[in-house]
Amino acid sequence: MQICVVALGKIGLPLAVQFAAKGHHVIGADVDEHVVHLVNEGVEPFPGEAGLAERLKSVVAEGRLLATTDTTAAVMQAEAVVLVVPVYVDAGGTPDFGWMDTATQAVARGLRPGTLVSYETTLPVGTTRGRWAPMLEQGSGLTAGRDFALVFSPERVLTGRVFADLRRYPKLLGGIDAASARRGVEFYESLLDFDVRDELPRPNGVWDLGSAEAAEFAKLAETTYRDVNIGLANQFARFADRIGIDVDLVIDACNSQPYSRIHRPGIAVGGHCIPVYPRMYLWNDSDATVVREARATNASMPEYAVRRLAEVYGDLTGAGVLVLGAAYRGGVKETAFSGVFPVVEALRSRGAEPYVSDPLYRADELSALGLPPHNGQTATAAVVQADHGEYRELGSDQFPQVRVVVDGRRITDPDRWAGAEVIVLGAPSPTAQRA
Repeated sequence: MQICVVALGKIGLPLAVQFAAKGHHVIGADVDEHVVHLVNEGVEPFPGEAGLAERLKSVVAEGRLLATTDTTAAVMQAEAVVLVVPVYVDAGGTPDFGWMDTATQAVARGLRPGTLVSYETTLPVGTTRGRWAPMLEQGSGLTAGRDFALVFSPERVLTGRVFADLRRYPKLLGGIDAASARRGVEFYESLLDFDVRDELPRPNGVWDLGSAEAAEFAKLAETTYRDVNIGLANQFARFADRIGIDVDLVIDACNSQPYSRIHRPGIAVGGHCIPVYPRMYLWNDSDATVVREARATNASMPEYAVRRLAEVYGDLTGAGVLVLGAAYRGGVKETAFSGVFPVVEALRSRGAEPYVSDPLYRADELSALGLPPHNGQTATAAVVQADHGEYRELGSDQFPQVRVVVDGRRITDPDRWAGAEVIVLGAPSPTAQRA
């Protein structure tokens, strides 16, 4: 089969490699000439994806994967087209379809009768049928559902473990009609292998949810659930701070029976998904007050962590504060919606001098992100923003002048911080003034 994957980012490229490794011929289309060049050389354009470097090199050498900047030409050769182009939302929650509009128009110009088109980017409910179908029809002169098949099938993987997640999680799918759905199911069944999971309500594999809207809703629902759950955990953590108990012990106790699955609190909720898709859901359902409040709670946690620091440290004016972690989560070189940005902003608003350090980022990379790198400047306080494994080994030996640490991820070892007070969100502190 000839397949075109549009956008060779941290999800699209592993997908293209997965498809090629199953014996299909794949053309990857991307607007970034540098990415296209590296892919054609068999070199991964971004580090950190388990197994990608070896698999990419192999499928390129075998002639099964080729990259191009000409999306329309690639689509003209394809029997199936998969789009993984980003769709963001602004601060008010309005989706920005600009990049996907451009990509869809390019796909439409090359669309041939009989082609399957699958959107994998998370979308507001109704977008596949209400926006992409008319755009594809207008640009191609073809009719969706009659001349070409159209489905929505959301990606459900995490960067760093894409290939493992493709096997573990059911591939959700919905078509604009039954024929499109059948084509989509056949397509993905030929591309993916699935782990046996006896706990699922039906066998692991490609699950047809009955409509494109149901599949769109499912992706928004599962990510919004996580944001709401974390928001609840963060509310619990703040209450635990006030009454002087350890919320982790409470959560462990609650989760010891099967009806409670409380997530863990933390200084920030980052990444491409959890901070974004609840706002996309709210764009569909503005009456979802629970979702709105949870998003607001999670967005307030960086300022809350800095407030906890100030309660213990005192006046932060002129204080050098080391922010440990630019990445939004440990072990991943990615700053999408990372808590580092609001933490730095909150520190500056209190007159502090923040410095950022991250084992995955060079000083010049941090500067390019607008973050002040730590180059040996004196720091008398620290805020742990990311749960990098390296932070378990840090302590007063490395930072002898630090006298207060706010651990927003429960990753540090307090015993290593001799002479410093370690404040853990949602845990008792002997000297902190209660908020």
